[in-house]
Amino acid sequence: MLLHKVSHPLFLIHALSFPASPAFPLPFSPLKFSSAVHASAFLRNSPTLRKKMSVAGDSRFSKLVPLAYVEDGGRAGNGAAASAADEENSSMGAGYCLPPPEIRSIVDAPPLPALSFSPKREKILFLQRRALPPLSELARPEEKLAGIRIDGNCNTRSRMSFYTGIVVHSLMDNGTLGPGKEIHGLLEGAKINFVSWSPDGRHLSFSVRVDEEDNNSSKLKVWVADIESGKAQPLFQSPDIYLNAVFDNFVWVDDSTLLVSTIPLSRGNAPKKQLVPSGPKIQSNEQQNVVQVRTHQDLLKDEYDADLFDYYATSQLILASLDGTIKEIGPLAIYTSMDPSPDQKYLLITSIHRPYSFIVPCGRFPKKVELWTVDGKFVRELCDLPLAEDIPIAFNSVRRGMRSINWRADKPSTLYWVETQDGGDAKVDVSPRDIIYTEPADPQDGEQPDILHKLDLRYGGISWCDDSLGLVYESWYKTRRIRTWVISPGSKDVPPRILFDRSSEDVYSDPGSPMFRRTPAGTYVIAKVKRADEGTYILLNGSGATPEGNIPFLDLFDINTGNKERIWESDKEKYYETVVALMSDQEDGDLRIDQLKILTSKESKTENTQYYIQNISAKSACQITNYPHPYPQLASLKKEMIRYQRKDGVQLTATLYLPPSYDPSKDGPCPCLVWSYPGEFKSKEAAGQVRGSPNEFAGIGPTSALLWLAKGFAILSGPTIPIIGEGDEEANDKYVEQLVSSAEAAVEEVIRRGVAHPDKIAIGGHSYGAFMTANLLAHAPHLFCCGIARSGAYNRTLTPFGFQNEERTLWEATNTYVEMSPFMLANKIKKPILLIHGEEDNNSGTLTMQSDRFFNALKGHGALCRLVLLPFESHSYSARESIMHCLWEMDRWLQNYCASTPSVGADVNVRKADEDKKMSTSEEKPLSAS
Repeated sequence: MLLHKVSHPLFLIHALSFPASPAFPLPFSPLKFSSAVHASAFLRNSPTLRKKMSVAGDSRFSKLVPLAYVEDGGRAGNGAAASAADEENSSMGAGYCLPPPEIRSIVDAPPLPALSFSPKREKILFLQRRALPPLSELARPEEKLAGIRIDGNCNTRSRMSFYTGIVVHSLMDNGTLGPGKEIHGLLEGAKINFVSWSPDGRHLSFSVRVDEEDNNSSKLKVWVADIESGKAQPLFQSPDIYLNAVFDNFVWVDDSTLLVSTIPLSRGNAPKKQLVPSGPKIQSNEQQNVVQVRTHQDLLKDEYDADLFDYYATSQLILASLDGTIKEIGPLAIYTSMDPSPDQKYLLITSIHRPYSFIVPCGRFPKKVELWTVDGKFVRELCDLPLAEDIPIAFNSVRRGMRSINWRADKPSTLYWVETQDGGDAKVDVSPRDIIYTEPADPQDGEQPDILHKLDLRYGGISWCDDSLGLVYESWYKTRRIRTWVISPGSKDVPPRILFDRSSEDVYSDPGSPMFRRTPAGTYVIAKVKRADEGTYILLNGSGATPEGNIPFLDLFDINTGNKERIWESDKEKYYETVVALMSDQEDGDLRIDQLKILTSKESKTENTQYYIQNISAKSACQITNYPHPYPQLASLKKEMIRYQRKDGVQLTATLYLPPSYDPSKDGPCPCLVWSYPGEFKSKEAAGQVRGSPNEFAGIGPTSALLWLAKGFAILSGPTIPIIGEGDEEANDKYVEQLVSSAEAAVEEVIRRGVAHPDKIAIGGHSYGAFMTANLLAHAPHLFCCGIARSGAYNRTLTPFGFQNEERTLWEATNTYVEMSPFMLANKIKKPILLIHGEEDNNSGTLTMQSDRFFNALKGHGALCRLVLLPFESHSYSARESIMHCLWEMDRWLQNYCASTPSVGADVNVRKADEDKKMSTSEEKPLSAS
C-alpha cells in the first residue's frame, strides 16, 4: 500500500540511505562459488583459474575490486547463453553484473510517492522517494548491538531509506486536488525521515540529514515546516543539538511543542575497545535456570559492546517550542518510547537499563515505565520489569508483569495494561490467563486499579470508543481461536459479551475490523455512525474472502443486534478496491451516514493502484491520483487465479501469470518458474480457502519472480503449500509428505493446462521458501529441473529452540528437525541449485553460515550448485548492485538449467550413471545369451 496514514511519525521504509565510508571506498564483488562436474573438469585443466579460485576461497574479503558491471548479463541481445569467458569471469567474482535490459528496465522504474493526509483531511502530502540505493551506502560501518544495527555517524538505525522531497496539495470541496506546493528551505540533498503532522495540521515535523564533505552522512536534525507557506527551518537554533533516533525520536506534545530525544551535549567520544581483554568472556547458569531462546542475531558479545550500546542509545529529552524555547527534562537514560496523554498533561515514558543480556535482544532488557507531567516532573513509577531471558519459546508465551501499558484513546488521561496469570508460560493451563486493568494517571491515595476484563486466551489489544463501547481481542495460536468481546468500560453492571468467536484461519468468516475516527485530541477511536433509528452502529471494513477471491466490503453493523447492512463493496468483475480510511471524521461526535466519505484504492490486473474519495450516500467517486503504469511493457500480461486439488483432497490455489502476447495453443508450453512459501494450518478446510483477488494489480518488486514474464516464462506465484496438523497433530511431523504432495499437484496443473513444459519447471523461494526449495529438490527431484534458494536455512539442528512456526525444541522432536533438514540430504540433491545469501543476514535462524555449510555439503557430494554471497546485504537485499547481480544470477541459472533444452537440468552424474548402466547391460546380454 502506497498510502501512509500519518498521525504519528511515519514508519521507515527499510532501504538504505548512507553514502560510502572512506574506509570502504569501493564496493566488493559478490562472492560466488560453483560446483559442477563440467566446471571441475575445466578447473583441472586451468592452473590460472585454479589459482583464482583458491584466492577467492581464502577469505570473503580477499580483495577490493572496482565497481564492474557485465552489461546485459554478459549475453548477446537474443538472450543466448553466456560465453565460456563470461562464465569464467562471473564464476570467479570478477564484478557485479546486470541482468538483461527487459528485467533491468522494470527494476529501475521510478518509485511512486507515498501519501499522507492532514488531521482534518484538507491537505495531502506527496512524499517523494528515490530509486534503489547504491552499494556504497551499505558499506558504511555499523554497530551490531543488542539485536539492532546502529549507524554511529548518524546515531540512528542503520540502513534507513528516506524521502527526497515533500509536496503539499489542498483537497478541494469537489474532491479534486489543488496545485502542489513544495516544502522549501531545505538544504541541498536533504534526506527526510519521520514525517509527522502537528495535532492542528498547521505544521510538519521531520528529520533532515545531508552528506558532509568527508563523504559521511551527518547526524539528524529536527526541522519544522509551516504548511501554509511551505517554508521549512530547523527546530533548534543551536547547531549542536542532534536527534538520537536509535529508539523513539520525537513526538508532538501539543500544537506548538515537541518532545525530542537528543544526543547528550556532554557525550564525549565513543568508548575504545581494549586490545588486550581484561579477562575471559563468561556466561553462567549455576542456578540451573531453564532458558531457551531462538537464534537471535546481532546480540551483545561483551562489556565493550554493552558500553557501546549505552553510548549510542542514551538520550537527553528536550521540550522544544516553535518559538525557539527549549527545556531539558528528565535524566540521561535509554528512552525507548515517549507517549503524551490525550489531554496533554502527562507523559508515559519507557526506558531500558542494565543488567543487559548476551543471549536476548534489547526488547527483553530490564524495562522501566514512569509517569511524568508534561513539563518533565516525575509523578510515579508504574513498573520496573527485570531482565526477561526466560520467556518460554511456546507461542503465546509473554513477559511477566505489566505489559501493553497505554493511554485510553477515549479519555483525557486514563491508563490501561494487562498482566499475565500464567507466569507468561503458554503451557500452563489457568483461568483467567490475562487480566486487563485500568486506572487514572494520578489515582487518589489507596485507590486500586480497576479490573476491566478477564481473558482465558492471550490478550490481543483493545479498540476504544467511549464509556459505553469497547472491543477486546484475545487469541490462542495452538487452536487458531480468536475472540472479540464487547465491553462497556464505564458500566461495571453491564457484563462483557462475545461478539465474534472464530478460527483465525477461516478467512471466509472474517466479519471485518472496525474503522476508526480521529478525535480532537489526536487519538483514534471506533467510529460510531448515526442513523434515523436509535441503534448503535459501527463500520466494519473487511477483505471479503470468498471462493471466487477477495471482494472487500464496508458494512454498517449494529453492535447490539448483530444486524449488518452492506453500504459499499468492491467491483468484483474487473477491479479490486479497498477502503483505506474515513474522510469525514473532522467533526467531533458520531458520523452521519448521509455525509459519510471514504478513501479507497482501486486497481485491476493491468491498471496500477489509484486513490479515490467516495461519497457513500451520493455513490460518487473522485480520483485524486493518476500514477502512470510502472512497467508498460508488461501491461498486457495475463493473470489467472487457478484452483486444483492435492491427492489427499485439500483444495489448493495459485496465481498463474503468462507473458504478454503468449498463446498456449499457438506457442506451446514455455519454461515455468514456481515461487512459493509454505504455511501451517490446523484444518484442511482452512488450508483450502481462497486468499487474494484475481483482479489485483501485478505489483513487481525489485527481486520478484514476475520479472521473468519479460523473458517469456510462465510464473506460478504463491501456490498454496499447506502443512496441516489437525487436532493434536503437529503439522511439521508430516512436513515432507505434504510439501511434496502440494508441489506435485501444482506441477501437474500447469502441465495439464499446457502452459509449462514438464522438463522446464524451476522451483524457487526466499527465506522459508528457500528451505522449501532445497527440500523439494531432495525429496521430489522428478518435479523440477533446477532450484533457486535465497537467504534460507537448511540445517534445523542449528536452530534447536524452534524455527518458523515450530515451537518444540530439537530434543523434543529430534526426528522432525532432522527429517526436515535438506542439509541431511545433500547427497540426494541431483538437480542444479543456486544459493544466494546476504553476508550480513540478521534474520533469526537464517545465518549466512546456513548457506555456507549447505553449499559445502552439496559440493562434497558432487552436486551442481552455486553459492553467491552478497556483501553488506541483510535478509532481504536493497542495494542496486546487489539486486541487479542477484537477478543476473537468477536469469543465468534459469536460462542455463531451465529454458535451454528439455534435458537441461538433468544431473550429469545421474545421466552418466544411466548411460553406463545401459552400456554394461547391453554388453552383458550377449554373454548371458552365449
